Amino acid sequence: MPERFREDLCEPDRKELAEGPAYRFELDRREWISSIGAGLLVTAAGKVVFSPGGASAQVRSSHRLHLGEDGSITVLTGKVEVGQGSRTEILQAAAEELRVSPDALQVVLADTAETPNDGSTAGSRTTPSTVPVVRWASASARELLVRTAAEAWNLDASELRVEAGAVVRAGNRFSYADLARTKRLAATVDDNVPRGVPLREVGNWTVLGQTLPKVGAREIVTGAHRYPSDIVRPNMLYGAVLRPPSYGAQLESVDLDPGRDLGTVAVRDGEFVGCAARTSYEARNALKAISETARWRTMAHPSSEGLGAYLKRHARSSAGGRRGARRRESGDIDGALAAAQTLAASYEMPYVQHAPLEPRAAVAEWDEDRLTVWTGTQRPFGVREQLAEAFRLSADQARVVVPDTGGGFGGKHTGEVAIEAARLARAAGKPVSLRWTRAEEFAWAYFRPAAAFEARAGLSGEKIVAWDFTAYNPGTAAIETPYAVPNVRTQYFPCDSPLREGSYRGIGATGNNFAREVFMDELAGTAGLDPLEFRLANLDDERLAAVLRAAADRFAWAKSKSLGRNRGSGIAAGFEKGSYIAICAQVRVEEGSVEVERLVSAFDCGAILNPGNLRAQIEGCVIQGLCAALSEEIRFAGGKLLNGSFAQYPLPRLRDTPPMETVLLNRPDVQPAGAGETPIIAVAPALANAVFAATGQRMRSLPLRAQEA
Repeated sequence: MPERFREDLCEPDRKELAEGPAYRFELDRREWISSIGAGLLVTAAGKVVFSPGGASAQVRSSHRLHLGEDGSITVLTGKVEVGQGSRTEILQAAAEELRVSPDALQVVLADTAETPNDGSTAGSRTTPSTVPVVRWASASARELLVRTAAEAWNLDASELRVEAGAVVRAGNRFSYADLARTKRLAATVDDNVPRGVPLREVGNWTVLGQTLPKVGAREIVTGAHRYPSDIVRPNMLYGAVLRPPSYGAQLESVDLDPGRDLGTVAVRDGEFVGCAARTSYEARNALKAISETARWRTMAHPSSEGLGAYLKRHARSSAGGRRGARRRESGDIDGALAAAQTLAASYEMPYVQHAPLEPRAAVAEWDEDRLTVWTGTQRPFGVREQLAEAFRLSADQARVVVPDTGGGFGGKHTGEVAIEAARLARAAGKPVSLRWTRAEEFAWAYFRPAAAFEARAGLSGEKIVAWDFTAYNPGTAAIETPYAVPNVRTQYFPCDSPLREGSYRGIGATGNNFAREVFMDELAGTAGLDPLEFRLANLDDERLAAVLRAAADRFAWAKSKSLGRNRGSGIAAGFEKGSYIAICAQVRVEEGSVEVERLVSAFDCGAILNPGNLRAQIEGCVIQGLCAALSEEIRFAGGKLLNGSFAQYPLPRLRDTPPMETVLLNRPDVQPAGAGETPIIAVAPALANAVFAATGQRMRSLPLRAQEA
């Protein structure tokens, strides 16, 4: 792996991977709210990297497995399920090391009162960070099972092994349930199981490496699954919250009596105003009556027209922290540019909304000074911290439970809906369900940052000898070029944003890779080379070269140059979060509309844990990338959103999905990396490059708008 990428990889600490964490074992007979019975709790402690920024974090001793006296086995993790398949992957990891069937396990996710803090479900961290910890804990439980059976039977542990969840020898059987019932284990401590318990080698996997259907899939497709917006509590009320008439508007005065006169609970807490009633209809009627009395102080606000220029004018040059401006330079960039054939171009990218199928939702319930919130978030422990801060609670007074949620895409990291529901529940003295409307989700959730880019490069024959890249506002993910260039300058400037912005699938990599990969095609044209040939000539990363070749071979790239009028093919690649992606696209351009006729993706994320789920992740990510490339663009003026509905903000339907092929490059010798984000970064540039091939027009901004040749 090239050294220049290490800080952006978010890789697990290599020393910890080699040694493994320590484990201790305890008996715990308390009654769990999740209805897990008495048994043995396996508790893991160690250093694990789980933050998107890649920093090592010390993980406190945390319950990882519960072995029930009734034979049940429960895996515990603070990760969430938002459709990406984390529950299934974690279940497979435990089943592999415990030597049990996946059917013998259940997985409890994201309950801050019961599960360990595994950080955010973000940054493609579940696979490289949480899965190894679950495997280590499971392997240690398996080792303890063998040692305990060996002691009971007066045998050498090396003579025994676990099959189908038990040690069997000469007619004797010792299972995990027997282990949980063994009272003397209460005295067991760390040194009963040595560090570095061996994990099963990739070549011997029987559960991992196989396609296991998504856990709970039947409930999802039949409608039986309960999402956060489906949670119901006894005596529950429904809430509605007053929103400003425009961005930046401040509340000067409001009269709550019109809402209270309708029999609802109405509360004001600073800028927060809301109602709670027996039905959402009653709550919104009361809120409407209150809103007519509200007086606001509005402020001037820019529009989405000329957004790129606005960002450049409002760039912040001061350095400081991960979010501050930065500049990196190697070699003699100015000297190399002066001696080379040069090319420069500018690119832009608009704000886009995450548009999850399920808008933000929360149910809050107070029990004296203790608060429980059921909500959809990718950061359960982060939201617990926000609740504790908002209501001056200790950590153990606030509990966040995250049911499997209807989409996130990086858009559900914050806890505003949980705090709003909790404010209403405290005022009402009853549980309150608050569900944001689609219009609220569009207007008041945060957006993927808009961005502008300036690229300049120097060529000497087929080689790039100088690379000068400046990004305004997208974030720094994938900002460094993966190509082999001796002289490089990379600059990043955060900007004062007119809209609220935050994490998005792939974060800054979606914009940085778009600008870079379109510019690579422009450089290939200047050098007089085929875009694939030019990329390979400037690569020393064999894994990136391999996905490019794999996608091109499946696509029949060499034969795709004679497609006829207004049709063309394009290619793009990228590296992020330890994964590699290459995409070939074929398009037809008619009356300014870009029709995608075919997509071929090649993907490498190391050893593959679940091929079926991986393929679904890649294809879902590519489809979302199609949205952002072809149609998604937040428009605003006068402080108001102009296209805040699905009717005005079109997303692809099934009929819009083109034929897709996905090539999986399995690398059993490489630690698995996540796959939830990287595929999206190559979609837009591949399409933009295909539009150029079809029309001769360079596509330097999104969404793509073209004219026929």
